[in-house]
Amino acid sequence: MIIQEEFSSAIALNPTNLLQFGSAIRRATQRHQFVTERPTAIYYSDFSMTAALITVRPEGLYCAAGNFYIDPWKPVETALITHAHADHAYSGHQHYYATALSEGILRKRLGQDIDLSGVSYGEKFKLGDAWVSFHAAGHVLGSAQVRVEHKGEVWVASGDYKRGSDPSCDPFEVVECDSFITEATFGLPIYRWDSGAVTAEQIYQWWQRDLTRPSLLFCYAFGKSQRVLAELAQLSDRTVYLHGAVHTLTEIYRDLGIHMLPTLPVSQMEKSYSFAGDLIIAPPSGYRSSWMKRFKRPQTAFASGWMAVRGARRRRGYERGFVLSDHADWPGLIQTVTQTKAKTVYVTHGQNDVLSRYLSEEMGLDASPLKTLFEGETEDAAAV
Repeated sequence: MIIQEEFSSAIALNPTNLLQFGSAIRRATQRHQFVTERPTAIYYSDFSMTAALITVRPEGLYCAAGNFYIDPWKPVETALITHAHADHAYSGHQHYYATALSEGILRKRLGQDIDLSGVSYGEKFKLGDAWVSFHAAGHVLGSAQVRVEHKGEVWVASGDYKRGSDPSCDPFEVVECDSFITEATFGLPIYRWDSGAVTAEQIYQWWQRDLTRPSLLFCYAFGKSQRVLAELAQLSDRTVYLHGAVHTLTEIYRDLGIHMLPTLPVSQMEKSYSFAGDLIIAPPSGYRSSWMKRFKRPQTAFASGWMAVRGARRRRGYERGFVLSDHADWPGLIQTVTQTKAKTVYVTHGQNDVLSRYLSEEMGLDASPLKTLFEGETEDAAAV
């Protein structure tokens, strides 16, 4: 069912008032099953992408000119990996290409013996008839956009990205292109982030508020945890204690020279140690697990972009929520699409219907939702 009247009312609003736009979209989608007039999924057999430089096959995003896949979810011969999060980096490929900065995390997660070529940001290399290069995405350590050029046509697959400053990884690089494949994990106008520095100050004040109790901060083991440690290094020099899953990955960051607070694994401390007044960082999978029994009367918090949604913290039982995401917010998504100067945009994982419709109706772009298996920052993610 197409919600023609309600959606038309949303589009008719002043395009600068994005919050109104998002509210109207949400009201419509909550009352109806929202379906756009264009297909909500674009498969490799659809006519709209059969002649495209990058298409979608059952294995993943595919470039026929170079005979390679980008973040494929089924085993393939040649895989270009944008970053090491589990929904983008799968095992079983014959040969991997990724940034040199992401090599340590990838080998830790996929196996030390994978056939992996590490490439520097901006370094061009040829696969088949296509020229390829990786460009910083600002998402996590080593994250990259993939630029593909063939016969004068340029496509960019963004992978996951953010536009805000992050001391734990390289900042996003704008890459101009003809066609842009963008994520939309937080593709609604309600999502607007404060800077990481502002959120780190909030975390620090929460930590210092009650020094008689341990402070348990839950966030994703790869990327978010290290960002928090790097941001807090501007405010303190105290040792932070880490869950084992966080500690292992943090050491890879530290080996690459990322400045963070000093850390120790929780497991190295004597059982009699109370952790009173200490900050402990753990993945969401540690919440309400037997691991938590180590800490007496802890105060708990969760850091995620989903904390911007009213009720998300309460539903999960955390005492405090901090809005901190490694994905672009709504203004960041719009800014990025504009700066790429792409005329064709494919929108994947997240609120792809809403963002693609906005890009089409308000910005005059040829924009369509693109169905993939990428998940982005899921509300119920574990140690990813």
